[in-house]
Amino acid sequence: MWSSKILEHALTEWGISIGIAVGAWLFGRLLYWLFTDVLKDMARRTEGRVDDVLLGALGQPVVVLVTMLGFQIAFERLEFVGRVAYYGGHAFKAAWALVLTWTIVRAVSALLHEYLLPYAKQRGATSMDESVMALTVRAVGILIWGMGIIGALNNAGYNVSALLAGVGISGLALAMAAKDTVANVFGGITVFADQPFRTGDRIRVAGHDGTVLRVGMRSTRIRTLDGPVVVVPNFKFTDSVLENVSEEASRRVRHELGLIYETSPERMERALQVLHEIVDAHQQELLPDRSAFFSGFKDFSLSVVFIYYIRKGRSIEDAQTMVHLEVLRRFASEGIEFAYPTQVEIHKEPSA
Repeated sequence: MWSSKILEHALTEWGISIGIAVGAWLFGRLLYWLFTDVLKDMARRTEGRVDDVLLGALGQPVVVLVTMLGFQIAFERLEFVGRVAYYGGHAFKAAWALVLTWTIVRAVSALLHEYLLPYAKQRGATSMDESVMALTVRAVGILIWGMGIIGALNNAGYNVSALLAGVGISGLALAMAAKDTVANVFGGITVFADQPFRTGDRIRVAGHDGTVLRVGMRSTRIRTLDGPVVVVPNFKFTDSVLENVSEEASRRVRHELGLIYETSPERMERALQVLHEIVDAHQQELLPDRSAFFSGFKDFSLSVVFIYYIRKGRSIEDAQTMVHLEVLRRFASEGIEFAYPTQVEIHKEPSA
């Protein structure tokens, strides 16, 4: 019985090779236990997190790598010839490339998840949609897998240059069809990396003025000052001028008030004094810098320019409303009147 042969090899040779393969698998399971229990427990006692992350990511690949090594040793000791040796050898080379790629992707992804998110949170990533970070991790994984698959195909004996040429033509057509999506995705990555604004910031971009609600991979949602939510494609942030109102040290406000021509010089002086007093009385909302001056004579009014600065972090709309109401109250109590356009019609009475 043991002298029988399969593919020119005795059953004893097959038995030894199968034993090597099974032994390699069992040894891989032993290493997995060491990685997940013994070594991981030791890693928890260290200060750094790198060893914990890598041990968690590399446990399964170690089993596969050791098992593959055993299978290859078992295969090569049988000394196949011809097509079996050729295809078997190329299959193992391709498998090694794929398994090594898988191992690298798991390690890199684990490290990115462990360190990219905390780094992003330090820069205010709670204000950014986490899908952008997930996209970054996924893109890195796809890039590594792409290189690994090319290496595997090359090891399997395929003409990689011809394949790449075909993929290049198909990729060009796909890129042309999805150029807007790609532009939006890269715009999202740019927003995440450069951080020109955060969730909750008031921004002005592409004719929209409002508060950022959410930043996604393809678009950003903004609640405008009027109330509606608009969806802005992310590529707008890379080719448009963006104004982050929330990042301003202060907001300069300039008003031009018109007083009636009957205003006396004394009342004009009092009007300017009242405007200064309004700013001085609201230092929690306004900066002490202010200016009020008699700027000239208009067709229907005496013009007064009033400039003040709203502190950072204060609501611009609330501060302006407060100032406007205070101007109305104070001017009314002081007897200072606003002008409005008037027309006087003169009719010539017909002579008797």
